[in-house]
Amino acid sequence: MTPTTDTGSLDRVPNVSVLGSPPAISPSIEHPSPFFVEITADEDETSRVVEHVSNVHFLRWLDRAAELHMDNAGWTRADLLAEGWMWFVARHEIDYIAEVLPGDQVYMATWVRDLRRVKSWRDSILWRIEDGEPRIVCTASTLWVLVLLETRRPCSVPADMAAALEPLHPNAPGT
Repeated sequence: MTPTTDTGSLDRVPNVSVLGSPPAISPSIEHPSPFFVEITADEDETSRVVEHVSNVHFLRWLDRAAELHMDNAGWTRADLLAEGWMWFVARHEIDYIAEVLPGDQVYMATWVRDLRRVKSWRDSILWRIEDGEPRIVCTASTLWVLVLLETRRPCSVPADMAAALEPLHPNAPGT
């Protein structure tokens, strides 16, 4: 099997863009230097049943932000594929707190909370601005596992990748 640089459906996640600096208004964020993106909810992301953004699109936003954060840390999907690795989701924990409607502008902060030998917890907060205040619409934690594609088994996170991701709680190798 020859790796390709096709990143799949994430390239088609509309209206998710990297912010060069934190938004002017944000909630309290645990990490001292999280990665920020801005999202404009699109009409195409609306549920077919209730007029609000479908939870499936929240997942897409979370995945896209994680990908962009990895790119920013110097590890693109093409780089990972060239090494024969890829991060796979093992678990999502999502709390939906408020609706997002088409046209809403939403901000997301994401960061690596914890990084161990083969896995990593990433936390994210999504919010919008209401009456000059941040209103949290969703919080999420995702467990990622680095996988050697040839064997489809977990593999150790390289030290330079771990350092580039700036985990909030770095762990000793092998933990």
